[in-house]
Order: sequence, then structure tokens, then C-alpha cells
Amino acid sequence: MAEYICPHCKKPNFDDDALRCIYCGEFLNRRIGFLSDIRYSHVATAFIVILLLSFIVFFIIRL
Repeated sequence: MAEYICPHCKKPNFDDDALRCIYCGEFLNRRIGFLSDIRYSHVATAFIVILLLSFIVFFIIRL
């Protein structure tokens, strides 16, 4: 198990899956998930743009 130091209270946390400190309750600011380096708003925006473009292409081809 890896030790992670809480940025707020500076105490070690040994739980790899914890998102909050067990001592002070603050968020540990860990990066989680495979999209951790990309902001989720950018992912959502890209998804909406791709969805709209696919509908436009679908209706153009259908004409």
C-alpha cells in the first residue's frame, strides 16, 4: 500500500481508494480515472460537438 500525505493536515493515509482524509475529512486531491488529466467539461463539450456533427451528417446524407 502506498502512503499518501494529506495536503491539509499533513498526516499519512494508507488507503489507496480513499478520496477524503480519514483524519481531517478534506479531499485528498488525487487524480482518479483514465481521464484524470483532461477536464470533464472538455470531454462533455467534445461529446456534444461530435453528437451534433453526426446528426448534421446524417440529415445531409439522408437528403
